[in-house]
Amino acid sequence: MNIKLLKELCETPGVPGREERVRELVTKKIKGLFDSVTTDAMGSLICTRNAGGRKKNPTRVMIAAHMDEIGFYVRHIDDKGFLWVNAAGGFDPRNLFSRRVLVCCDGGDYEGVMNPGGKPIHISSAEERKKVPELDEFFIDLGMDAKDVKKKVKIGDFVVMHEPFIEQPKKLVSKALDNRIACFVAIEAAKKVAKARTKQACELVVVFTVQEEVGLRGATTSANAVQADIGIGLDTTLACDTPGVPDNQAVTKHGEGVGIMVQDSSMIADYKLVNELCAVADKKKIPYQRSILGRGGQDGAAIQRSGSGARTGSIVCGTRYIHTVTESVDKKDLQSAIDLLAAWISSVQ
Repeated sequence: MNIKLLKELCETPGVPGREERVRELVTKKIKGLFDSVTTDAMGSLICTRNAGGRKKNPTRVMIAAHMDEIGFYVRHIDDKGFLWVNAAGGFDPRNLFSRRVLVCCDGGDYEGVMNPGGKPIHISSAEERKKVPELDEFFIDLGMDAKDVKKKVKIGDFVVMHEPFIEQPKKLVSKALDNRIACFVAIEAAKKVAKARTKQACELVVVFTVQEEVGLRGATTSANAVQADIGIGLDTTLACDTPGVPDNQAVTKHGEGVGIMVQDSSMIADYKLVNELCAVADKKKIPYQRSILGRGGQDGAAIQRSGSGARTGSIVCGTRYIHTVTESVDKKDLQSAIDLLAAWISSVQ
């Protein structure tokens, strides 16, 4: 498993609507894996690998992996040079205190710190310390004079969290595993399919989509263009096997394998496809866990609803601490996701 590639993907900035750096990296890493690679009007990267058999109308499979991470856009620069931002994706303000950020501008990227307005602990009252600020109370300090900030930064420049990728003995940690994991799984699975002795019988279309975190926007347009027979959404999902969460709300657990999503709030998976994925996993002895997510969705829902509809499922990687800078995935679960996707693609007739 090429952990260096996952690190590169995670540390490349790309919020909804500004995925171009991630797209450029993916384009380099998939060279030679597909027969055609195009970018649609919204910026999604559509990669097609032709069917290897002689079937006249091969089954068309679309795999969706979104490139964007949650982040911000600069909405205001005040007279002191502080930046005020608008969220692009879902944040819990409790996780935003004292964060290092990267402000990405046309002339370069600038490191800053994010904090909420208000008094420091030394001079705040007990009641003031209980308050959780709203998102619009957070600002960014670039440590520059206001005149320099206004020369370098403009309204609409984007901001991402700025934390290093960490490899632990059993886990991988990053601020952007959601959803660079999916990009990574798609690339690694495509490599396995390409190296297989027998070519896949289906027409494989892997789409690295844009703007998932703000409503499956890129997947919607690309799925309508692809018109797949079968779709798979690749994404992270909750792994709440940590202190403070009841066992019956865990969704997935680290170390128990790749997740096969039965239902989330955006999609109910095709039950036959769920059974097919489970059967492939059983046959190949790939650890897996069936999962249901009460709230949250993924790009598979857009494929399912495109055109006249498609049989759709979702392969997910259980991730602890989602939508924080400490997103954590189990290495074995990640390998299981790659193995299952590659084996399933090879099984489609």
